[in-house]
Amino acid sequence: MTYLRSDLQQHVLWLTIDRPKANAFNLDLIHELQAAFKQAARDSQTRVVVLTGAGRVFGAGQDIDEIKAGGAQISFREHLLQTYNPLILQIRQIEKPVIAAVNGPCAGASLGIALACDLRIAADSARFVVGFSGIGLAPDSGVSLLLPALIGLGRALEFTFSNQPIPAGTAQQWGLVNQVVPDAELTGVVSNRALELASGPVGVFGLAKRAYNQAVLPNLQETLDYESYLQEIAGHRPEHQEGVTAFLEKRPARYL
Repeated sequence: MTYLRSDLQQHVLWLTIDRPKANAFNLDLIHELQAAFKQAARDSQTRVVVLTGAGRVFGAGQDIDEIKAGGAQISFREHLLQTYNPLILQIRQIEKPVIAAVNGPCAGASLGIALACDLRIAADSARFVVGFSGIGLAPDSGVSLLLPALIGLGRALEFTFSNQPIPAGTAQQWGLVNQVVPDAELTGVVSNRALELASGPVGVFGLAKRAYNQAVLPNLQETLDYESYLQEIAGHRPEHQEGVTAFLEKRPARYL
């Protein structure tokens, strides 16, 4: 079964995450995305990549059931080293523009993936949730670097601690997204922006990404690695166990 739809139109590769009902990531979906970005980097016909979600949700982050099924022996560090860490680096290192078309709620690892994209265009219904503390985990998927880089350390910490959603309009005011449009107009607006970029000097855009990566995100790889160490610690603490249990039982977590 495939969870990623791929469609190349006029040099724009649309990658649509389609894993009902909340587009949560499992290993198969992550590996499909890794393969798609690897192919896009090689393909001369692909000049721009658009990443979006099917339905009304961009992405709910990691599938908790998959992690729970791994039991107490799961290594959170090894999981990140094989999944989100290389994917985030692929998105940042591909020398072609990558647009996140955020069509709805975006949380956890899905937030990290959206933040790694070059541009974020959001529908009115989009909401951004750091998410990790809600299940007793530390931020990963580059969120610890990319979120404060965009909205500032104070705001990043506030919404990490509170786990409250950031509405699309606020996200635009703070620089988290580049543009907010009505839900019905998202595909058209993103398509027009992508076609404009595809007709531009994509090779130079790639060099610009290199320059900004070096200037602003020179420690991205080290940060991803450090996140994986911290997640290994958090993932085996009682707080995570209680957070997951509360989430699955649909009740507030009791950490005291």
